[in-house]
Order: sequence, then C-alpha cells, then structure tokens
Amino acid sequence: MLFNSFDFAFFLPIVFLLYWFVTNRSLKAQNALLLVASYFFYGWWDWRFLGLLLLSTVVDFFLARNMVSTNSQSVKKRLLWVSLGLNLGLLGFFKYYNFFLENFISAFTFFGHPFEASTLEIVLPVGISFYTFQTLSYSIDVYRGNLTPTDKFIDFAAFVSFFPQLVAGPIERATNLLPQFGKHRTFSKETSIDGMRQILWGLFKKMVIADNCGTYVDMIFGGYQDYPGSVLALGVIFFAFQIYGDFSGYSDIAIGVAKLFGFDLMRNFALPYFSRDVAEFWRRWHISLSTWFRDYLYIPLGGSKGGNSKAIRNTMIIFLVSGFWHGANWTFIAWGALNALLFLPLIISGSHRRHLDTVAKDRFLPTAKELGLMLTNFSLIGITWVFFRANSIQAAFGYLGGMFDMSFFQMPTLLPVTVLFLLTILIIIEWIGRNELHPLALLSRVRQKWIRWIIYFAFVMLIFTFAVKNQQFIYFQF
Repeated sequence: MLFNSFDFAFFLPIVFLLYWFVTNRSLKAQNALLLVASYFFYGWWDWRFLGLLLLSTVVDFFLARNMVSTNSQSVKKRLLWVSLGLNLGLLGFFKYYNFFLENFISAFTFFGHPFEASTLEIVLPVGISFYTFQTLSYSIDVYRGNLTPTDKFIDFAAFVSFFPQLVAGPIERATNLLPQFGKHRTFSKETSIDGMRQILWGLFKKMVIADNCGTYVDMIFGGYQDYPGSVLALGVIFFAFQIYGDFSGYSDIAIGVAKLFGFDLMRNFALPYFSRDVAEFWRRWHISLSTWFRDYLYIPLGGSKGGNSKAIRNTMIIFLVSGFWHGANWTFIAWGALNALLFLPLIISGSHRRHLDTVAKDRFLPTAKELGLMLTNFSLIGITWVFFRANSIQAAFGYLGGMFDMSFFQMPTLLPVTVLFLLTILIIIEWIGRNELHPLALLSRVRQKWIRWIIYFAFVMLIFTFAVKNQQFIYFQF
C-alpha cells in the first residue's frame, strides 16, 4: 500500500478511529490492532510474503528469550548466529542470489571455463532490507545486554511490522521503539497536528518534487547520449532532489503517521544538501542506516581505535557494505566506494567532525565560504549519484564523460522551468526551517489561524496541481 494512494487515504483514518475510539481502553487491544493493520498494510502489496515477516518475528522473539535464560556465553553466541544466519540468509537469497550466480558464471567464463546455470525469477519482498535490520537490532542488543527481551509476542510483532515505517524506514532500534509499545498512550492534539503537518510536507516532497524530477531523470538518463553536458548536469541535479524528496518524503510521512498513534520515530534526514562536507552529509542522510552501521559494524570492527589506518579500513568496509545493502548491482558498490574515497581525506586530516552545527545557525544567510562549501559538496555528492542511478558501470562513466565535455557550457536544450521553480520553493522553505525537525513545524508559532490555513491550502493545491499520481517510492526496491 502506497502512502500516496487513495487506498492509504481510506486505510489511515479507519485505523486511527478504531485505535483511539474503540481500543483506547486497552493497551493490548491497541497493539493488537496495530499488528493486524500492519499485516494488512504489508499484505496489500503481496500477501505471500507475510510468512517471511512472521518467520523473522517468531524466530527472533524466541531466540532472544532463550539468550537470557542461559548463563552460557557460547550458547548465547550460537543463538545470535542463528538469528544472523536466518535473517541475513533470507535477505541474501531474495536480494543477491541471482547477482552472485551471474558473477560466478562470468568469472568462470572469463578464465576459460564457461558453464550454464539457471537464474531464478525471484520477486524481492518489499521492505525486507529494512525490517531485517530492525529485528537484528533486537537480537544484537539482547545479546549485548543492552535490552531486556519482551515476553509479549504481540508487542514484539507489532514492533517488527509497525506499518508507518515497515517498508522504507526509518530503521528503528528496538531500544527506542519497542518500549513504546509497552507504555500507555494518550491522544495529544498538538502532537497529532504536528504529525499532519509533517505528513503534508512529506507528500509535497514526494508527489510534487520527487515525482516531477523523476519524469526528467528517466528521460535524461535513459537517452544521455543524445543530450549536451549542460542537460546531463541538470539530470544529476534532478536525480539528487528526486531521491531526496522521495526517500525523505517517505520518512516524513512515516514519522508523521506514527505521531498520530502516539509513537516517536527517529529523525531520518536533517537537510543533507546544506552540508559543508561529505562527513556532515552522512550525518544528515539516512541517519537510521548510517547509525545502524556505525553501532553494529563500524564500532565492533574497532572504529577509529588504532589510528587512521584502522579508521580508513573500517570506513571503506562500511561504505562498501552500505552500497551493497542498497542493491545487487556493481553500480551501488561503486557508489559506496566513491563516497568512501571522498570521506577518507577528512579522516586523514582529522576534519571529519568539523561541521557538527547547523549551517548559518544564528544568521539568515550563509557566508560566501559556507555557500561555496555547500555547492562544492553538493556537486561531489551529485557525481556519486550518477553511479547510484545508472543501470551499469559503463553507463555511469558514459554519462559522466558526456557531462564533462565542452557541451557542459552550452545552453541546455531541455530546461523544465516549472520543475526548477518547484525546487526553488523547496530550497527556500527548507532553508528558512533548517533549525526545525521539519520546516512546517514553524507554523506552530504562527498565531493567526487563517494564515496557517492559507499555507495548508497552498500546499494541498500544489500537490493536486503538480502531483504525478501513484508513483512508487524509490526505496521500495531496496
């Protein structure tokens, strides 16, 4: 079920009314309702994959309970490895089986030993990368002693399948989200209004910004050989905002919907394109995944202990794994490697934690230096996005080769003024609200009700006027 569909527009208010007016006297009933609603939400896409979600839930629930019932460290470790093996095994089969098989065949053929093997018509279960990492956080935290396992299966199952963030995040930690299912929740008008504002902002970013950019991204990347470098540069800009509007828009909707039910999800994006270097970008982009890799992979590998050599090694590993997490294609691995290469000079110079505050925090406008750093960083990130979007490594290099020639300085033969105008609106609003959790939170300070409603109406009209209806979210494929 898509957030930007009429199906969800009917689904959400029904669940909301049942939650607050029918099951509100019983926490167990509310959690059970959320569990049923979440499975219905996921099954609307393809009911056959509900079994995978249930399998991961059941296995990790009982393994975690057995971890605390034994005093043997070796038994605990074996139970953890069962959880890792099952969850990552399922993820690996559905996401990477054909990739490994095709590359295995190619390698043997290259060395003069060709053979044939059949690939499988595997349908990737939507959201499997997200809920796999979410349930793994539970098993790992229980093993580490950071979390006491729950004995309430409904609570745990609702945590794993919580429909607002089930298929594309944020990837919640069990230490943050799971305890919220055990606490009595009361309706808050202020929180719900803020949630609706964040949903509206997320829909704007997805349906107006991302989907309109996507129309031209498909056109330009699909026929990049036919366009001058100036148009290819526009294609990079449009894709940068497409993937940002699409993914951060989903996260905003998810966080806003969760607020309607009394839950607090972590922030997943913090205006990453206002970053002044690549390190700051990765502290602000897909925060739930970046911090997951930091806590469950980077730090266990040793982090930065042992000097720059170990920090460089571990950083390379993190980015390569992150690239591979995104998809079974060498383009994603190249994308991760490029980001690592941009990150390494900051580690070597010790400047990777230089920009921890909000840009121009106490000023309305940035300095010339800050503006230059933001534009430079955006350009570097844009080059990496070419590999993320391209269908192959060869296509990515072909695209970049076509962009960085003398035609870069030509007047673009394709200039979507409307999309550029919409992007300008987005940038201005996000700059004004850069100190807020989301820009429309600023409206809580506007005392005149009529002004707030004019702004709400303006966003609704923008959505209805420019929306490209029923477009799937990019990160559903991951």
